[in-house]
Amino acid sequence: MLLAIDVGNTNTVIGLYESQSLHKSWRIKTDSAQTADELVLTYRGLLQQEPDVSGIALCSTVPAVLHQMRLMVDRYFADIPIVIVEPGIKTGVPILTDNPKEVGADRIVNTLAAHHLFGGPCIVVDFGTSTNLDVVSDTGEFLGGALAPGIEISLEALANRAAQLRKVELVAPRSVIGKNTVEALQSGAIYGFAGQVDGLVERIIEEIGLVTAVVATGGLSQIVVSESRTITHHEPDLTLLGLALLFEKNQA
Repeated sequence: MLLAIDVGNTNTVIGLYESQSLHKSWRIKTDSAQTADELVLTYRGLLQQEPDVSGIALCSTVPAVLHQMRLMVDRYFADIPIVIVEPGIKTGVPILTDNPKEVGADRIVNTLAAHHLFGGPCIVVDFGTSTNLDVVSDTGEFLGGALAPGIEISLEALANRAAQLRKVELVAPRSVIGKNTVEALQSGAIYGFAGQVDGLVERIIEEIGLVTAVVATGGLSQIVVSESRTITHHEPDLTLLGLALLFEKNQA
């Protein structure tokens, strides 16, 4: 089994893959203060009842965690193949931006997976700590995209800066026109972010032409997918699939 690990700023998503088939997945909180020895206890606990791990594919957008993850795999998984998404690794994804080194590893992996599933050109919308819109060319190149504050951190900032506002459950309200503070905040968050995504997607399509798919992924994607006019596919495990594909590419 391949252990695929996607370390994000807020959550870490972990999956067990057999070839390109997801066997099981977990979502845990990312803790940048954990040491390699603490991390291995977490992973061994999750994998205790699972088949043996025969390889690891890892990407991280958190440098401090990546350092400890690297120590963990070197110390405790040295006898199996390890692929870490970083400069120099073979991804098969040309990065057509001004500074390719500043593009997050997760965006490259998502590009690989989206093009594998849908061809191109296509657009990936990743709902996480930030909302990322990544544009994939018809030949699988990463063309660039747009970054916006994520849903949760936007609501947290609003609650922290406005005395009469607070964090709310992210569910659709009864109506776009909120009848109380909670519903008004829910409307602004869910319909507002859906509208933001739709507006950006429409502008991207104006620049590159029709796309084969607009695919949503990320921990908060299910909140917005049903309210968006432009999202055509929902692939919550897109990044894990990309890691599995990248591992196969590098082992080959």
